Amino acid sequence: MKDSVTAAQPSSTARRTTSDLTRAAVSGWLGTAMEFMDFQLYSLAAAIVFNKIFFPDVSPAIGLIAAMATYGVGYVARLAGAVYFGRMGDRLGRKKVLYLTILLMGASTTLIGVLPTYAMIGILAPILLVVLRLAQGFGAGAEIAGATVMLAEYAPVRRRGLISSLVSLGTNSGTLAASGLWAILLAVLTEEQLLSWGWRLPFLLSFGLMLFAVWLRRGLKESPVFEERPDVVNGVAMTRGEVESVISRTSAQTSAEKGTGTTTENPRDEEHHSSVLEAGIRQRKGKAFFLALGLRFGQAGNSGLVQTFLVGYIATNLSVGRSVPTDAIVYGSLLGFVTVPAVGLLGDRYGRRAVYLALSVLTIVAAFPVMLLISSGSTAAVMLGMILGLNIGVLGLFSLESVTMAELFGSRTRFTQLALAKEIGGILATAIGPVLAATLTAVTGSWWPIAAMLVVYSLVTLVSALLSPETRGRDLVRLEDAA
Repeated sequence: MKDSVTAAQPSSTARRTTSDLTRAAVSGWLGTAMEFMDFQLYSLAAAIVFNKIFFPDVSPAIGLIAAMATYGVGYVARLAGAVYFGRMGDRLGRKKVLYLTILLMGASTTLIGVLPTYAMIGILAPILLVVLRLAQGFGAGAEIAGATVMLAEYAPVRRRGLISSLVSLGTNSGTLAASGLWAILLAVLTEEQLLSWGWRLPFLLSFGLMLFAVWLRRGLKESPVFEERPDVVNGVAMTRGEVESVISRTSAQTSAEKGTGTTTENPRDEEHHSSVLEAGIRQRKGKAFFLALGLRFGQAGNSGLVQTFLVGYIATNLSVGRSVPTDAIVYGSLLGFVTVPAVGLLGDRYGRRAVYLALSVLTIVAAFPVMLLISSGSTAAVMLGMILGLNIGVLGLFSLESVTMAELFGSRTRFTQLALAKEIGGILATAIGPVLAATLTAVTGSWWPIAAMLVVYSLVTLVSALLSPETRGRDLVRLEDAA
């Protein structure tokens, strides 16, 4: 007989085998890995070659800004995808959405690999690039949110932080795969080969990964928390009007029974169910969302600076080998396989807030020293600075974010709110950040604006963590938010 695990809350009756949990974990890890591989492939291409392939008629500095802006438009599409697929996931279930998002992301990324360049079709080339970037972003807007929700709702309560951190390992794996591919290309291809056909290979290789991910998700069972939600009937969540009707009917029935002295078979169960539904829809929303948005802001901003902008900045402005920044991302991602689960375990042991505060303060303190290392021009110092920035300010915070944001929201709107918080945070921080950093460094001719931006991003996360409730061990079936 297989061992079994329950959903993340003690009262759960929906059960999943360890095989189900393993499949959910691998599915969440792989889908997130694919999302971040796709986006990192694009971001690295934007920083290294897209300014030459799709924007060749402008100066190198303007070309870099244009390529980063094209990178940023995907985050606008992610917001639309978060709204559309998030609502679908809260109403129809997590599984259906995760199946659709993986298909859309994989197809868009593969097609980028066969795009004609500016030299072939002129201005139509960057237009088509933006279209595919928008389609890629639309699917990705709910992928990581869906994987985060699914893993948190599957995980045993005492190991929720550790298991949810697999989503972060997915991002790390995707970053590593994309950076590794680009590192190989930069090492073995000439500049001419890279610009003519080499840049296409990483995008085309993602097709095989998409096929495997689709197969894996076809056999995935629905989240046990979704099945246990008191507002879900026959696999579909009730609308607000239907919930209101149940509450009114139960209230009227209770009043009538009190007046006549009669009772139904299980009056307390019906009253309890009605009160649970009422608590979920009567709660004033907003506080938990803005707290989650603040937590996301710092991590997303740091990620955009370290994993996207600094790669192009180092290659353009520092006298180091062109493969140094991508090699640093590879080594930092490898170290992340220790950092991410370690932070997840610390969150399970000491609580989410305490570890959030510690990492945020550490990032603030390290921002200027890290940029001093990077700006020194020494290959070893650049490597060390990038690795520290990636693990402290990006991967460590993301490991905590994966579980904390899921715990902040009630089950009725968890998918939608989590997806929106992630994507709005991405738009505000990640999409704008690289463009702003490129502009500020061009104007000042210095690296200090990058360090200042790291400090500002992390301060927002620090304040949000201070204002947040401790969510460790929360019952995820509850419909209302934690704040």
